[in-house]
Order: sequence, then C-alpha cells, then structure tokens
Amino acid sequence: MTGLTRFRTVLERTLEAWLVFLIVAMTTVVVLAAIWRKAGASFVWYDEVGSIMLAWITYYGAALAALKRGHIGFDGILLAMPYRWRIGAAAIAEIVVFAFFIVLAWTGWQVLQVLQGMRLISLPWVPIQITQSVIPIGAILFIICEVLSLPEYWHRLREKISADEAEIAEHLEAQETLRP
Repeated sequence: MTGLTRFRTVLERTLEAWLVFLIVAMTTVVVLAAIWRKAGASFVWYDEVGSIMLAWITYYGAALAALKRGHIGFDGILLAMPYRWRIGAAAIAEIVVFAFFIVLAWTGWQVLQVLQGMRLISLPWVPIQITQSVIPIGAILFIICEVLSLPEYWHRLREKISADEAEIAEHLEAQETLRP
C-alpha cells in the first residue's frame, strides 16, 4: 500500500467516523428536543444547533462523496464521446470544480473574518466562526478528496469504465474476499 493510498484510506475512515458522529449527535439532539418539548420544557438552542449540524453533515458528506466519486455524473454521455473529446470534457469539468471550490474556500475564509467576535444567539458562549468554519474547511477537504480520487477517475475514463461498472466490480471483489 503506497503512502497516498494509505492517506486516502485514513481520510476516508476519518470522514466516515466524523459523519457518523455528527448524524448520531444531530439525531440525539432532535429526539431529545422533541421529548422535552412534549414535556413542556423546550430547548431554546436545538433549532440553531440542529441546522448547523445539518450544514456540517452536508459539507463533510460532500467531501466524502468526492473521495468516492459518488456525486451525480453523466458517465453515459462522457463515455460515448470519442477519446479526445472525453478527456477534454473531463478536464474542463475538473477545472471548473476546482475553481469553484477554491473560490468557496477563499470566500469562506473572508466570511470568517467578517464574523469575528460574533456568537450564536441561543448559545452565546459559542463563536459563530466555529460554526461557519465548515465552509472553508469543507471546500479544502473537497479539493483534497477530488485530487486523491483523480488517478482512479482518469483510469476509468481511459478504459471507458462507467462509475456503475466500477462500483459493481468493487462490490463483487469485496464479496470474493469474504468467501472462505
């Protein structure tokens, strides 16, 4: 296992664990808030915290999907193109994605500067910069994940292998390794 492959695996497991934690935490907050509301003692902070956690799940989940190349794509159209057009179209698409997330990371950093000193309304001890840090962090993670998934993606494009075919092959290979 190369260093890059090991880093990708560690990043994937870390993102998965973080997302599981966030989903369990958000579910717990929402369920407890519903129980408390039914008992007549509503939490004043759960709405704000729940929406922040949902945003975090979205950003970190998007990075994990980028690492696995799990975002919606148009493999059928791309793979139907002649080789040169296919590679050119994929290169342009990657440049657009990278440009967007570079701008998002930079803008997210600028937003953090504007929010300096501000705090959540319902939890005044929590700086808004912490809650909004997900914007530049998520964008940078997306870029890293996109870079780490590029070699496999380019291989699939060269060999005319769709994402669905690659996923099925991966699942079949995983099942073969589980059999005694």
